[in-house]
Amino acid sequence: MSDASYQERRGKIETYFDRTAADAWSKLTSDAKVSRIRETVRAGRDDMRQTLLSWLPQDLTGKRLLDAGCGTGMLAVEAARRGAEVVAIDVAPTLIEIARERLPSDLGAGSVDFQAGDMLDPAHGRFDHVVAMDSLIHYRPEDVVKVLAGLAARTSGSIVFTFAPRTIPLTIMHAVGQLFPRSDRSPAIEPVSEAKLRGLIGAESGLSGWRPERTRRIAVGFYMSQGLELLPR
Repeated sequence: MSDASYQERRGKIETYFDRTAADAWSKLTSDAKVSRIRETVRAGRDDMRQTLLSWLPQDLTGKRLLDAGCGTGMLAVEAARRGAEVVAIDVAPTLIEIARERLPSDLGAGSVDFQAGDMLDPAHGRFDHVVAMDSLIHYRPEDVVKVLAGLAARTSGSIVFTFAPRTIPLTIMHAVGQLFPRSDRSPAIEPVSEAKLRGLIGAESGLSGWRPERTRRIAVGFYMSQGLELLPR
């Protein structure tokens, strides 16, 4: 992975979600009324979140889980309610503040530790499972597999994540997005075909002990993302 390209893109993501989009993201991940377009994004994200959670054990009691790119913490809370000890990381301090404010008290045996920082920081320790929902879609595919390799080195169970599938509808939506004023644009997504991504995973030495398994693409209105499960061989 080019550390320079990773850090540059990470900085842009932090700026966007911590400043430009913080309020919109707060509303999107709540019950607040949003536009019809954002309603489709909300519905798609809800479906994807439940899909990724369904690929994890139902009972996560005593398991450490990294929510890499946790946003306002919806997935982290659901995992904690299954008993997981969740370390929830996001680059945007503002979203972490919102997540902490929304953290319910009825988590049972589980817990959530919200932190603003880098998901690759080794100080976070080792994990049984890692979830990265829509947090890697802004990085170059070559950098994504390096990120996955870095996470795999500290993970014993599974890694479930999403990528932006290279499709004609997504290409059109991305092109339309470029028509908005620059200040309103989100960091560019990096679409990749499933075949290319699987090829990159297979060629990455740091993932030689891992294999892709379940996958599911979700397309709802203006939301399109594809989940992929990595398991140890």
